[in-house]
Amino acid sequence: MITGSGTPSLRVLIAGGGVAGQALAFWLTRGGHRVTVAERFPALRATGAQVDLRGQGIEAVRRMGLLDAVRGALVDEAGVALIDARGRAKATIMANTSGKGRQTLTSEYEIMRGDLVRILNDATKDDTEYVFGISVDGFEQDEHKVVAHFSDGSSGEFDLLVGADGQGSRIRQALLPQGFDPYWRLGIHMAYWFIPRIASDSNIRDTYMVPGGRQIMRRSHNPAETQVYFAMREESEEASAIHRAPVERQQDFWADRFRDAGWQTERFVEGMKTSPFFYSQEIVQVRTDTWSRGRVVLAGDAAHCASPYSGMGISGGLVGAHVLAGEINRHPGDLPTALARYDRTLRPFVNKIQGGVNPRLLRLAMPMTQRAIDAVHATAALACFLRVPGLTARFSKEDRGGAWQLPANPAPISTA
Repeated sequence: MITGSGTPSLRVLIAGGGVAGQALAFWLTRGGHRVTVAERFPALRATGAQVDLRGQGIEAVRRMGLLDAVRGALVDEAGVALIDARGRAKATIMANTSGKGRQTLTSEYEIMRGDLVRILNDATKDDTEYVFGISVDGFEQDEHKVVAHFSDGSSGEFDLLVGADGQGSRIRQALLPQGFDPYWRLGIHMAYWFIPRIASDSNIRDTYMVPGGRQIMRRSHNPAETQVYFAMREESEEASAIHRAPVERQQDFWADRFRDAGWQTERFVEGMKTSPFFYSQEIVQVRTDTWSRGRVVLAGDAAHCASPYSGMGISGGLVGAHVLAGEINRHPGDLPTALARYDRTLRPFVNKIQGGVNPRLLRLAMPMTQRAIDAVHATAALACFLRVPGLTARFSKEDRGGAWQLPANPAPISTA
């Protein structure tokens, strides 16, 4: 099909209705393409923990014209406190709200994943076909088309298939050589869930270090709810396997690992049992040498998950969608060129945000002994007394994405 401007209109299937998939749909529909988003959940998956925008991710949202909508849904998180077993703050690093420099441990743009997903859906649902409760179970392709096979037994023919189906992407598994392991493991595991908020839960994120390479984080995103995060250093088959176990077994595992941790652990574990949301994962990065083959391409975490410790997971997905859509919109009649340029343009940015995750530094932030924890607290307290974190952030010239510049807009948003 040819658009009114004389350029080809592609029929694009996006597997995955998360942040990256919807951001890609936003720009592709504005480029004149017909986009279908297949989401395996029965409804919009507007759930998840707190996420943030940094650096180029903020600019990507601004170019979509959605920054005001994001600002209207921000979580009130003023900073991060390192606390002891009695809940006393040993050091507090505040967010950088100056509008200059880089974000600190807390971004100026903290938002619940579900709210960001809803904002993107509101911006795309009138121009994009959404199909819920269905997944892409397989595909086959030739030089002219890709045929997707869906979980309900149906099939569809498209010009392009995009795997935006997350860290555990099935599209990526089918795309890459059999036996290839795309995961770069950090030896860290994490679980998070929601519990009722109490009066002492402030707008400062509490971080509590526990001997044995364990860490507890508490942050509160609305007047009724608090988020709890358990993280630990462990390299064992049991820890890697637990994330695929039934939720009840996952919860027992985490409760057992943190039973002696102190502080508010008893409250957190008790709240786990009735939480409306629970998620357990191994912290990994997705690293592959290629993001496409023929008429199939990967986007977001499926292509380049940077891990939660990068601080750039959501921003990376938004930036990647911006770049991919731009190349497709500029080269709709030459997909090999578009996908090659996508890889070549985005790869330096991905290398930067993935390279910012240093396992040695992470291990320092998750000490094994109380003496090491005390040393971290003392060092952080001195740095905060000297105002080092705030001044460093404000006068930094680059955020975590470095000096890499977001390319030109994929399409004029005025055409929407």
